[in-house]
Amino acid sequence: MKMVRCVVRPEREEQVIEALETAGIIAFTKMDVFGRGRQRGIQVGATRYDELAKTLFMTVVEDENLAKAVDAFKQGARTGHPGDGKLFVSEVEEAMTIRTGEKTL
Repeated sequence: MKMVRCVVRPEREEQVIEALETAGIIAFTKMDVFGRGRQRGIQVGATRYDELAKTLFMTVVEDENLAKAVDAFKQGARTGHPGDGKLFVSEVEEAMTIRTGEKTL
C-alpha cells in the first residue's frame, strides 16, 4: 500500500475531490495548512507573504491504484502556474482499524 500526500491551492479543493471520486478513490483526509515552496511565498506591492494557505490531502491506496490516485491529484490540482502544489508518495508498512484492531495490510 502507498500513502499519497498532496499539497494544493485551497481554491482547487473541489476539483481535487471530484477527480479523486471519478477515479474511484473516496477515502481521504483533508487539512488546511500553511507553507511555502521554492518561490518563498508571494510579494504583493510592499507586503511579502512568507507562508501561503494550502490544502493537504492524504489517502492510502493499494499499489495497483497508485497511478489512478496520482493522476487524479494532478488533474484536479493543476492550473499551470507556479504554486500548484506538491505530491509525495510513501510506503505504508502497517494499517489497523482502531475499532476492531483488524490489520488492513
